[in-house]
Amino acid sequence: MNESPTDTRHFAFLLVEDFSHLAFACAVEPLRIANLVSGQTLYRWSFLSENGETATSSNGAVTLVHHGLNAVPKCDHLFVLSGIHMRRYVSKPLLACIRRERARGTPIGALCSGAWILAEAGFLDGHAAALHWEYHDAFSEAFPDVSLRRNVFVASDGPVTASGGTATADLMLHLIEEQHGANLSADVADQMIYTAARHATAQQRVSLQSRNGMRNAHMARAIEMMRDRLDDPISPTRIAEEIGISSRQLERLFGKYLNSSPRKYYMELRLERARNLLVQTEYSVIDVAFACGFESAGHFSRVYRQAFGISPMAQRERLD
Repeated sequence: MNESPTDTRHFAFLLVEDFSHLAFACAVEPLRIANLVSGQTLYRWSFLSENGETATSSNGAVTLVHHGLNAVPKCDHLFVLSGIHMRRYVSKPLLACIRRERARGTPIGALCSGAWILAEAGFLDGHAAALHWEYHDAFSEAFPDVSLRRNVFVASDGPVTASGGTATADLMLHLIEEQHGANLSADVADQMIYTAARHATAQQRVSLQSRNGMRNAHMARAIEMMRDRLDDPISPTRIAEEIGISSRQLERLFGKYLNSSPRKYYMELRLERARNLLVQTEYSVIDVAFACGFESAGHFSRVYRQAFGISPMAQRERLD
């Protein structure tokens, strides 16, 4: 490998306990491969954790780190990388560290669920952010001033954020292209056998159309309306009117493409959100009920039990 160029960029990764190992690998490996295929040390990286010795990922793998929170090296990017249970590890020393680095002028970003930690620190208010889709419901309730996007990553509005998993590789390929051109980014993707690198505007989840082989604009619009009104449901009749078809036609479309009815599918969306809020937040059962469009805790509990075979309270107690 050639001598390190003067513009070598240093990426520091702050690993929060239970961090996503997949996102971690997808963050570091593109940098390593960029060095390999370029024949230069374009990038170097270091790892940090709260105890300054190790960090354990959600799959149990233990990573040795270079620094603790009080010894963050000078770097070009500091990425907070977390995974499941991120709220459990939002500590005062962690928040103090990233606030201190921000004051020093260090560009700070987040990977996977790390955007939650940046939001706790107040870094994302008024900005767009990407976060793993599993945490969207709870995040939207906790941080209404953040413009949460379904994109795989956000790199044009405030702190850089990626939604995790292979979206982290998409972000790194984007940064490599910005810094060293499209040819190098393509070469890195080829080495990774990654032939479908996504732009920031790509959606995280497989679209309904792709998942069900569906190409119907009326269905897509109806489901979009449902997702936008989970806390204040509107009737299928109103949805049909808004998209310009009859209620009977809407019923036929849901039966054809989803083997369901509009009312049943809408309820499933609301209950899915309710389960996410019960698992991911400390909201009371009544607050979850209201956030998902139910007028009373009693009605919500009955419907929830019918759907999942367990009461909302028992669902939460399972986590303790």
